[in-house]
Amino acid sequence: MSKIALVDDDRNILTSVSMTLEAEGFEVETYNDGQAALDAFNKKMPDMAVFDIKMPRMDGMDLLQRVRQKSRMPVIFLTSKDDEIDEVLGLRMGADDYVKKPFSQRLLVERIRALLRRQEAVSGDIVGDTEETKLMTRGSLTMDPLRHAVSWRGADVSLTVTEFLLLQALAQRPGFVKSRDQLMDVAYDDQVYVDDRTIDSHIKRLRKKMRSVDPEFSAIETLYGIGYRYNEE
Repeated sequence: MSKIALVDDDRNILTSVSMTLEAEGFEVETYNDGQAALDAFNKKMPDMAVFDIKMPRMDGMDLLQRVRQKSRMPVIFLTSKDDEIDEVLGLRMGADDYVKKPFSQRLLVERIRALLRRQEAVSGDIVGDTEETKLMTRGSLTMDPLRHAVSWRGADVSLTVTEFLLLQALAQRPGFVKSRDQLMDVAYDDQVYVDDRTIDSHIKRLRKKMRSVDPEFSAIETLYGIGYRYNEE
């Protein structure tokens, strides 16, 4: 049974969403501010979390930043319909997805299930002799899907589930272009629609992480109006 943490200062949302998730078979922990959640996470991390952005004591952005210092667990942000800046910033800071308020609880459940399936796939809980599970080396890049491990020129790079899957999809066929739609198919289930900006934000975050270990990193090329390409050294 997967454990989901809900963090929101709206008690109505905590109550209704937790009831829905429990009915779907999840174990749910609820917190009404970021600091309370962080205190609990420091003792034991849940399998994934859903954060509101605007909360007292510690907001969702600060909480995500603290969590990413020690964990790659999947995180979904809840944002208001007018918070496009927060959506982009959250993705760049390492959130895996976002859902706009007011939201369909069925949509949230589908996105949670999609993220957990992807987490299982890259952590090795779903094992098969496929291209997605084999150790892959492309020049200075090494990816081990069964350990969710990435290194560039020998330096470890910590990636979220979404970032890992996007990099893997690009690096599997160096020199070939992947459109944003193709990358969406890799990172999200068919039931979940995301726009181009979401993929672009993940790619920017991915590049930033790679450049943190190699400022000259340029293997991921943008082809404006087309998509992205991985160029092997």
